[in-house]
Amino acid sequence: MISTIVPLLSSQLSSHPLRSLLLLLLSIPITYILANEYVRFSRRIKGFSGPTNWPLVGNIPDIKYNAAEKYREWSRRFGAVYQIQLGNEPVIVVNSAEAARKIFGGNSQALSSRPVFWTFHKVLSNTAGTTIGTSPFNDSLKRRRKGAASALNKPSIATYIDHLDLETKDFVKDGFESGRAGTVGVDPMPMIERLSLSLALTLNWGTRMGSRHDPMFHEICEVEAAISKFRSTTGNLQDYIPILRLNPFSFGTRAAKEYRNRRDVYLTRLNRDLDDRMEKGIHKPCIQANIIQDKEAALNKEELTSISLTMLSGGLDTITTLVQWSVALLAQRPDIQKKAIEEIRKFYSDEEPLADAYDDQKCQYIVALVRECLRFYTVLRLALPRATVKDVIYEGELIPAGSTIYLNAWACNMDPEVWRDPEEFRPERWLEQPDAPLFTYGLGYRMCAGSLLANRELYLVFLRMLNSFELVQDSEIDVHPVRGSSDPTSLVTMCKHYKVIFKPRNEKALREALRAADERLAEHEKV
Repeated sequence: MISTIVPLLSSQLSSHPLRSLLLLLLSIPITYILANEYVRFSRRIKGFSGPTNWPLVGNIPDIKYNAAEKYREWSRRFGAVYQIQLGNEPVIVVNSAEAARKIFGGNSQALSSRPVFWTFHKVLSNTAGTTIGTSPFNDSLKRRRKGAASALNKPSIATYIDHLDLETKDFVKDGFESGRAGTVGVDPMPMIERLSLSLALTLNWGTRMGSRHDPMFHEICEVEAAISKFRSTTGNLQDYIPILRLNPFSFGTRAAKEYRNRRDVYLTRLNRDLDDRMEKGIHKPCIQANIIQDKEAALNKEELTSISLTMLSGGLDTITTLVQWSVALLAQRPDIQKKAIEEIRKFYSDEEPLADAYDDQKCQYIVALVRECLRFYTVLRLALPRATVKDVIYEGELIPAGSTIYLNAWACNMDPEVWRDPEEFRPERWLEQPDAPLFTYGLGYRMCAGSLLANRELYLVFLRMLNSFELVQDSEIDVHPVRGSSDPTSLVTMCKHYKVIFKPRNEKALREALRAADERLAEHEKV
């Protein structure tokens, strides 16, 4: 047959070169598409239904905007657990609290890894490494998780209270001064970013961001916001369509390398500064110093940097996002503020606007308010994806080892089987059902290691902010978690910019409390 076809093709090529070239140019992409569709179809996980999808790109066009909400909508048609296809990659999506409990809670060891994405893992993270949350499972991850766990347990958190005290005090001071004692509205986003970044830097490296006018403040915020987008499960087509990786002019690849280089600069500076202070014996208690001094941790430089990146990105994602949404909502809900201040007054008078930093969450309504904000404004709507290292069986169907699974934390937090009124913002639900599940920090072995610290930080921020100020709306803003999103394609969903008035509840007492706190800090610095 070959001896017959080859002369025939040779004859056609010499007789009709232009037509042959056109046919060849057409046949190559058609052949690739057909072969790729066969590969895509053969990779689908048997036994799981799901929405129909497009050639080459799969369901990516359907979930470009508000992916978690789209997955939630599809769950009404295809059930709590179904299958989508992102380019060549089949993905199981889990959308209910009960299904999450069975799959993630019952298979922690099998779901201990993360899938490797081309853009984030092989381009962006090939110098400084990945965060703990984005790393595939290996011995290095186990060492990092152990080191982080020792630095983020309850006894360790108690040693960071002075840091929380200072940064939350400065947050209140920023609101008081920027708002000219409640006479003008301010955009709280810069002060929230300074709070988040300074807490992350102080807790991890023992150095703080005293001013939001520091050039390093803007650099870190810009780079980390951009890097967060590279962790998006839908924003990087080359992760799912392998042929796009061959494009030498790929904007995504070039941008990832640029931000990687910029991040390396400030990470090197922060690490070097801490090393110098430790060598001189003048460093303050912080997570990275604690881990370096823990001889049992035995972490190398890259693993230490991974923990640092975890604290940096986690702090900026969680605190910034949640406080921005929450301030906007509270300014529109005087009823919640009224209830909060009634409960706070059981512990603190209006002469004590800066409530005790060592208050270990004794005001239960503020605890409930924090949890409701975490539920309603789920920080990572889609928890970071898991990769199965062993087979998983769900309701008689096999999810084979090597599969990718998404936990739709947003859908689980809004599960009508858990809550009778999931669409309503109502802190009291956590007083009525204190043991109800919360999926914002993930579930199982790979859930957020810093959840205890984040809850403690948020409690103190909310306690001091509401005890010091009445929040008054100064501009229109939609605070609905889906409609109000400023960038529906982003992994971390922020709201649009707005202005709010920080009106002191007792201006004289607040001025005096801030002055006294600054004096104590100045005395401490002298010592």
